[in-house]
Amino acid sequence: MRRERQQASAGKSSASTRGSGPSTTPSRFRVWFRRLFRWGLGLAFVGLVAVAVAVGIAVQRIPSFEELKKSPAGQTIRIHAADGTVFLSLGPNYGRWLTLRETPEVMQDAMVAVEDRRFRYHPGVDPVGMSRAAVVAARNYGTGRRMQGASTITQQLARNIFLSNSYTWTRKAREMVLAMALEWKFSKDELLELYLNKVYFGGGSYGIDAASRRFFGHSATEMSLSEAAVIAGLVKAPSRYSPTADAQAALGRADVVLSVMVDAGVITQAQADSAKPADVQMAQETGQNSARYFTDWALPQLDMLIDEGSEALDVYTTIDLNMQRAATASIQANTPKGVQGALVSIDRDGAVRAMVGGTDYVSSNYNRATQAMRQPGSAWKLFVYMAALEAGYKVNDQVVDEPITINGWSPRNSSGRFAGAMDLRTAFAYSVNTVAAKLGDEVGFSAVANMARRFGITTPINTHPSMVLGSAEVRVIDMTAAFAAVSRKGVSVQPYGITKVTTADGRLLYQRPASNGQVLVDNWVAAGITDLLQTAVNTGTGKAAQIGRPVAGKTGTTSSNKDGWFLGFSSGLTTGVWMGRDDARPVGGLQGGRAPAKAFADYMRVAVARRPVEAFDTEVVLPEWQLEEEGDAYMGEPGEGGLVDENGMPIELPYDLSPPPADAPPPTGDEGGPVLNQQWIEEQTGRRPADNGAPKSGPQGKIVTVPAPKASPPPRPANGEPN
Repeated sequence: MRRERQQASAGKSSASTRGSGPSTTPSRFRVWFRRLFRWGLGLAFVGLVAVAVAVGIAVQRIPSFEELKKSPAGQTIRIHAADGTVFLSLGPNYGRWLTLRETPEVMQDAMVAVEDRRFRYHPGVDPVGMSRAAVVAARNYGTGRRMQGASTITQQLARNIFLSNSYTWTRKAREMVLAMALEWKFSKDELLELYLNKVYFGGGSYGIDAASRRFFGHSATEMSLSEAAVIAGLVKAPSRYSPTADAQAALGRADVVLSVMVDAGVITQAQADSAKPADVQMAQETGQNSARYFTDWALPQLDMLIDEGSEALDVYTTIDLNMQRAATASIQANTPKGVQGALVSIDRDGAVRAMVGGTDYVSSNYNRATQAMRQPGSAWKLFVYMAALEAGYKVNDQVVDEPITINGWSPRNSSGRFAGAMDLRTAFAYSVNTVAAKLGDEVGFSAVANMARRFGITTPINTHPSMVLGSAEVRVIDMTAAFAAVSRKGVSVQPYGITKVTTADGRLLYQRPASNGQVLVDNWVAAGITDLLQTAVNTGTGKAAQIGRPVAGKTGTTSSNKDGWFLGFSSGLTTGVWMGRDDARPVGGLQGGRAPAKAFADYMRVAVARRPVEAFDTEVVLPEWQLEEEGDAYMGEPGEGGLVDENGMPIELPYDLSPPPADAPPPTGDEGGPVLNQQWIEEQTGRRPADNGAPKSGPQGKIVTVPAPKASPPPRPANGEPN
């Protein structure tokens, strides 16, 4: 017995020895692990209790199903013109409330498949979707992209009814709590019914019935699979995928929806193949007009002017409805068939009085006045000549129109000829390309680019020599603002469209402060370029823009007649006109001095009719024969061999621009018609005393006539250079 007790005691001692030493560290790890696990469970429990309490409180505050059916969503905005007239009301557009039984099954399936495939199985928040979104967010960390794809249908419903679209973690947390509360209070069918009748589909339409009537012209109860795919595709980005704004994007998105429905098993591949979204008949829009181009540009600025809210607003704008009607009529009447046109008209302080972004807003709401980027052609010479004037050139300095090569680039004039010595004013009036290239080379192409930047051109500008002829792409509104700054004697002009915002009960939310602008160039530089712009209209390429009062402006035509421009100002109002095809294909006969200048004149005659006549610092007085209605009197009708200006307009510019000799015989009228010469231009702009003996019926000073050359002039160069 003693031996057995000794052996047992020895065994216990041995076991005790083995239990000490190396096993101490694992024991401590297990202890800490147990503690952390218990703390984690405790915190998780507290968190769950807190979420449950928050959800419970939210459940008590959420209105009943019937009350939610009645509550509106969205914001009503009344838009006032400059005279206070309400010309447009924007706000929620609701169709008939459809129960789930009345809603086509294809519409339900399409929405669930593309927006929340696990809608029937999660409690309002989808852990799988959140995990997927977290992975995407981790991959895109640092790129500035937001986490997407985690919101369930219930979360979207909570956001649409109770919250805003601001992206903050606080709003996201509230959204998740409200989503779980909605799931607690309502059935899945009730939630889906609420969603289908309240979600925003673009065009001011809330709910599938309003969207179906808006886009297809019939109730959602009659919706086909193809139509359901188009509608379901709108929720992700209503403006981007709107079939009226971008048909190709809408069709591409509809194909994605059909593919997702097949993957979810709600339709077969054969059904998807038989669906033809491209064949869907769109409803004809009514009640739209060109003023929507203006509101589409102005209203997004509200986000920067006032804090986000849901109350009804009154927005007071700068648009003048009479001017807008005149602008629309001038673009529609003068734009060639198959071509688009745009017009922006800016007052001296930057107030936009009229804006037309296309020939028809109903068929295309793409705003070419503010969004399209096109080459300005010779209208860009505004910056070239201002840079030259700032560098010390004077408007009567002599320059030479002759062949020139700059870094391997050899610009040519559209007439194919070189006129020799002339002054700066004449070179600008007839838009001589070689002279512009010389000036750009002398003052520096970077100086020209800097001048354009100063005057508000924000699009990319290169400093290649050809940039002096307008190869950089610009926006119509930016070019118009630049000309407006010249009209304001070199002071910057910032276009704006909203003057005041109030609530429906009159509480002021925003009032535009007065702005004096910044001085961009010295007064004498602005006066000099105005002198040149005035001469271009009265004696040069912009003659079609004359309106019976002082006008200053510039034409622009790009290579192969892809773009036609006219920009100018009179009586404190600056207007820019552009015409061309959206696909930038050539347009036969499109030159800045023709249709765009004519549209400018037609509009400006109405727009400035009630404004006092304002003379420029240098006044050009036209002779009576120059004011004939449609005669092109001073040019006559040149024969087949006549010259053309930079816009393809017929001219009879003499090769020798020096004054005629004193013993030159008077013109007989058989030489092809009178032609403006250097002396006449100088006399009319006050640079040379006029010949008092000149007849009143002709231009002051002597007249030089040049018969049309026997041989036809060289064809317009097809070297891709914009003019």
